[in-house]
Amino acid sequence: MKQKKDNKHRVLILGASGFLGQAIYKELYAYYNTFGTYCTDKYAYDKNHHYFQYNIEEDDVFEILDIVKPSIIISAIRGNFSAQVLAHKHLVEYVANHNCKLLFISSANVFDAYSQFPSYEFDKTLSHSMYGHFKIKIENMLLRLPKQKIAILRLPMVFGAQSPRIKEIKLHLKENLPIEVFPNLIMNVTTDSKVTQQIHYIINRNKSGIFHLGSTDLVHHDDFFKDIINKLGYTKPLFKQVYTTNNDRYLAVLPKDNKLPKHLQIVSDEILMDLEV
Repeated sequence: MKQKKDNKHRVLILGASGFLGQAIYKELYAYYNTFGTYCTDKYAYDKNHHYFQYNIEEDDVFEILDIVKPSIIISAIRGNFSAQVLAHKHLVEYVANHNCKLLFISSANVFDAYSQFPSYEFDKTLSHSMYGHFKIKIENMLLRLPKQKIAILRLPMVFGAQSPRIKEIKLHLKENLPIEVFPNLIMNVTTDSKVTQQIHYIINRNKSGIFHLGSTDLVHHDDFFKDIINKLGYTKPLFKQVYTTNNDRYLAVLPKDNKLPKHLQIVSDEILMDLEV
């Protein structure tokens, strides 16, 4: 039986042709009037009237907003940092003046200046990286909006059978190239399928605020990559061990205040189970 769409929401996914954006679109389109943007692969999307071509460095996002009139915007877009900052200024302006909520895909890197412990939702953000700085800048713009109009979704490393990280590992294994691992890095992880389910729940239950959507357990980067490679059926991979510090370094986003229901939480072993040999 075909799922009846909830016409209450019109969802616009910015960056819907990317790995995570595509996964979000596939999760939501059967339930809501869902639209997305793509940048370069015109022939894959030009016949799909729910996709709009959008080049963040050249196009005005207001044109798409005026056409779609979204009640939910999900920002999963990538590209030039300064162009993204400008686009998000326009999104914040739109959300402030319309009956609309903005879900922003952020990153554990907003905490990459802290290394001695995991980070929770209301910890102060601080980053030493350009990427982390950029994500913080957009988060701070969003936090000026009324709380019920935003959801900031901080993600750790995202895996999945078709994820860029798994594809890269497979390519290195096939070509017998060394795979970089960080023995001192303690992190948490997630999958595209779990993130999309969590986003669906946040929309459906009208949740807002800051969410840390990583696994509830922590793993060492090198151990986890070795487990992935073992799961993929390889026994003699080449590794390049990268030591950025002599001590263990944390880059993990754990939930404390905004916990999702048990069935929407994930542990690292589930990610390994999802991988196909």
